[in-house]
Amino acid sequence: MFINVTIEASGIQHDIKIDAAQKIGAGLQVLRQSGKLTFGESPDYFRSLLERRPVSAYKTFSEEGVHDGDILSAIL
Repeated sequence: MFINVTIEASGIQHDIKIDAAQKIGAGLQVLRQSGKLTFGESPDYFRSLLERRPVSAYKTFSEEGVHDGDILSAIL
């Protein structure tokens, strides 16, 4: 299942469509390497604005309860 999320880091937002079964950090690294995300290194943690809690980049979007329409803000 694919979900649409917004990734925010260093004041830059990117809307992406990604497989919910993919690990957050790995998925963002692939998008960064392909040039679809323009911020630097992926952080270890993000804050889910819908869930209002930190999520780990080492777990999948599904494991962390990230849903369609969520905004993940990098914790630097």
